[in-house]
Amino acid sequence: MNNMWGDMAQYGAIYWPWPIAVYLFLAGLSAGCTIVALLVKWNKHSDNTSSIWDAMVKAGAITAPVTIIIGLLLLIFDLGKPLSFYWLLISYNFGSVMSLGVLFLLVYTPLSVLFAFIIFEDSIEKSSVLSVFSFIPRIIRSFASISKLVEYILLILAICVGMYTGFLLSAISKIPLWNTPILPILFLVSGFSSGIAANILIGMAFFKGSLNKDSIKYLLVLDLRAILFELPLLFILFIGMNFQGGQSAVAAAQALSDPYYGKLFWIAVVGIGLLMPIVIAATALKNHAYKPGFIILNSVVVLVGVIALRYYIVYAGQLFTGV
Repeated sequence: MNNMWGDMAQYGAIYWPWPIAVYLFLAGLSAGCTIVALLVKWNKHSDNTSSIWDAMVKAGAITAPVTIIIGLLLLIFDLGKPLSFYWLLISYNFGSVMSLGVLFLLVYTPLSVLFAFIIFEDSIEKSSVLSVFSFIPRIIRSFASISKLVEYILLILAICVGMYTGFLLSAISKIPLWNTPILPILFLVSGFSSGIAANILIGMAFFKGSLNKDSIKYLLVLDLRAILFELPLLFILFIGMNFQGGQSAVAAAQALSDPYYGKLFWIAVVGIGLLMPIVIAATALKNHAYKPGFIILNSVVVLVGVIALRYYIVYAGQLFTGV
């Protein structure tokens, strides 16, 4: 470990390790990608046509199910008894945040896969490799009359999944950094921001043929607004902990000033993930100019910031409890 960041050996009280932080990131990313894809799909451009085939829609449709499935597999194996995971699917306690989260995921995950099949219906029918799935588009077309209802349900579920990752932590009362009503909102907003960044990167990399500059500019505006909303949320989070006094105030001071995690927060989360996109938007992307290099840079730093935020919240929360 670089001496600048300190020695990780000094931290030993970690019960929720890095796979949990990655899962929280992937779940939020998946929810964000779904929300972004639906917003772009519903958005009308100047020619008043639907943007269903927009690169941003395709990117979100394929990224959302892939990331949530990877995240769930990571979570299952981190539990230590992956073959017993099915018990969570058949026994529910509606007073438990985890049970509600499993219920949301149980419906959201297959719907996100279904949405991907809807968006890539033509590609599936034309591809010899994917021809084994050709029956799915035919089934989907038989339910075309309720497709919009499915999209609305998927949007609601995506919002629930995005917030659930925060509720999962905030339900643990013994950890001051987690036990706050701000966390679900913060995770939803940051997940939405990461979804915008991921959709832009995947769309520009793999779906250039259907790239619509209007959609990218539309998303850049939304991303900037999300970041400007995320900054005060972080401020409120720590100010609220300070006003609570006692262990919460001590935990906030420890988390912000620690030689390793303090630098992680100020440099990676705030500096790179929040302030740098604002600077890029105010300079290189001023007036929503379409500059691919800076758009990619903007998306990368946003993703770095969101990953760092999840890692920081999970680890700093467990280490700094004010005792």
